[in-house]
Amino acid sequence: MSSMMVFLFCVATGYVSGGLTGSFYRLVTNKPPSFHLISESARTQILGILTLVFAGPVVIMRNAMMAQVYENRPPYWLLLSGCIASGWSFLSGMLVLDIVFSTIA
Repeated sequence: MSSMMVFLFCVATGYVSGGLTGSFYRLVTNKPPSFHLISESARTQILGILTLVFAGPVVIMRNAMMAQVYENRPPYWLLLSGCIASGWSFLSGMLVLDIVFSTIA
């Protein structure tokens, strides 16, 4: 497998794990994951931080797309947010794949 395919597979794995984690957080707390955790209780803050480790790229992209639609931000803002989210997603995807492959072997 080429290096680019491995990279894209890790990014996709990161986005999928982020989406699943964010959806589970929304199911439990009845609100979407967010970086704004200051006004929450201590238990919700800890749960939110643990969730954002994996759901961070999804939150970044959701916020960037909403800002693009509602605030009419420049297109490079969405591109930059996508690059940051993809880098984060790559790292979380590598972590997930490392955990999965280490338990299999």
